[in-house]
Amino acid sequence: AIWHGQKSWNGVAILARDAVPVETRRGLPGDPDDLHSRYIEAAVKGIIFGCLYLPNGNPAPGPKFDYKLKWFERFSQHAKDLLMSELPVVLAGDYNVMPTELDVYKAERWVDDALFRPEVREAYRLLVEQGWTDAIRKLHPDERIYTFWDYFRNAYARDAGLRLDHLLLAPSVAKRLKKAGVDRHVRGWEKSSDHAPTWIILK
Repeated sequence: AIWHGQKSWNGVAILARDAVPVETRRGLPGDPDDLHSRYIEAAVKGIIFGCLYLPNGNPAPGPKFDYKLKWFERFSQHAKDLLMSELPVVLAGDYNVMPTELDVYKAERWVDDALFRPEVREAYRLLVEQGWTDAIRKLHPDERIYTFWDYFRNAYARDAGLRLDHLLLAPSVAKRLKKAGVDRHVRGWEKSSDHAPTWIILK
C-alpha cells in the first residue's frame, strides 16, 4: 500500500493484493505551492492507477470554488498527458461531481451547489471527452446509481444519494471492462463511511 495524507484532512491511498504498488506520482503537476494531499499514482500489475480526492468547492461562488476549478484544470491536463502516453490507466476516487441529473436525487435542490454547478459538470464532461470511459455509466447508462449518502436527514434510508465517486478508464482498460458497480449495502453498516465502495472487474 502507498498513501498520501494530512492529519484529520485530505488523504488518498492505493492498496493492492498480491502486489506492491510502485509509486509514479505524488501530487499533481502545475502548482508547487499546493500542498493538499489529493492525488497519488502507482503502477500495479501493469496498470497505472491514479487515486484522487477532488476539492469539494463549497461555498460557491468563492475562493474554495475557484480552487476546485483550478485543481480540476490541472487534473484534466495530467489526465490528457496520461492518455497521450497510451498506457493502461484507471483514474479513481471522489471527484465531488455529479455529472448528470441521473447522478443526484432531486437535482433542483443542488443547482447552486459546488458539486453540481454547470462549470463543474462541464469540466467533467470535457475530461471524459478526452477519451476516458466512465465505467459505471458505460455499463449502466440509464440507471440511478449513487455512491454517497449524507449522515444527516436519514439520507441512506430515503435513498437520497449522490454519485460522486467515479472510475475513468483509458481505452486499453475500457476494452477489458466486464462489470462495474457500487456495494451500497456497506453504507448501511454501523459507523460506516458516507461513501460506499465503487468497483470494477476487468477481463
